[in-house]
Amino acid sequence: MPSPSVGQLVGAALESSNMSQRSVADETGIAQAAISRIINGTRQAKTTELMLIAQATGHTYAQLTGGGIAEDQISWAARSTDGSGMAAMKKAVMDFMDLDAYLTDQAISTSV
Repeated sequence: MPSPSVGQLVGAALESSNMSQRSVADETGIAQAAISRIINGTRQAKTTELMLIAQATGHTYAQLTGGGIAEDQISWAARSTDGSGMAAMKKAVMDFMDLDAYLTDQAISTSV
């Protein structure tokens, strides 16, 4: 079974977050027609657009590209010293993982 395309993953993200193409367009500044073409596979999404769509829909960049580390593959263990809840810590880790996936996609080296 082939992996879903970026357009299919973007469409699924909109659906799972109960957002219309118009509402995502309004929130991200990306034209609704461009979002439609991305979902239909007639236009390739830019990385910056995927980052904006991910943020608007509550997904990660990796979830929209089918790459990186999926959230369900990460084991969670954390201890808070400042009263942060597990949800906040999990979101912070996912944000870092998303940033890592973005930098990898941009071919930015991990070495300094």
